[in-house]
Amino acid sequence: MIIVMIKMKEDMELKNLSERTIYTYLKCVTNFAIHYGKSPEGMEHNAVRNYLYYLLKEKNSSQTTISQHYSALEFFYQTTLGRDWDSLKIPRSRREKKLPVVLSIEEVGAILAEVRKLKYRALLMTIYSGGLRLGEAINLKVSDIDSERMMIHVCRGKGNKDRYTLLGKSALETLRTYWRAYRPKDLLVSIPQAGSDALCFNNTNGIQKSTSQNKDQKKRFCSYASS
Repeated sequence: MIIVMIKMKEDMELKNLSERTIYTYLKCVTNFAIHYGKSPEGMEHNAVRNYLYYLLKEKNSSQTTISQHYSALEFFYQTTLGRDWDSLKIPRSRREKKLPVVLSIEEVGAILAEVRKLKYRALLMTIYSGGLRLGEAINLKVSDIDSERMMIHVCRGKGNKDRYTLLGKSALETLRTYWRAYRPKDLLVSIPQAGSDALCFNNTNGIQKSTSQNKDQKKRFCSYASS
């Protein structure tokens, strides 16, 4: 199985998929193999269908998780193994469409005002100003901030695409205060991976470390920033 997984990784790199997508797809195929206790090379459509149904009904996985596994297995069988993929025998779940949570200006201001650490406040204000994803924000470089045109250059965002987005005046003022205090050289904001100063953005823990106790607003803000 190791050889075929290496080939799958190479196939995804040749298609210039993002590192995050490559990691996710490899993990999904590995989960599939672990579930059956054997290499997926010898399994057919029914095994894939039954596994997706298992994720849906027994594990109560989210539609996002099921969709990721579907796409990963489809890539594995179609591209890496060169087999036919019958979408009639393996139907894709229809994704739910939900309206996003939109905070009021007052709610956002109240949350940002509570963030104690300057660099985290600067990062969150940049996220809100430019509508950035968390992965995009923590990979920003100092050179990506264009104060003359009031723009943020996002390199290799979702789908490995570059784009420009807006930089708000308040966010710029906070970034300048942050720059004078920390003098970052490469990454705009360096986030520790561990220790008491670490900020975990995958759940509400990081926000809780830097703000007070308005849990409902923190959760909603973190959910928005993670999307």
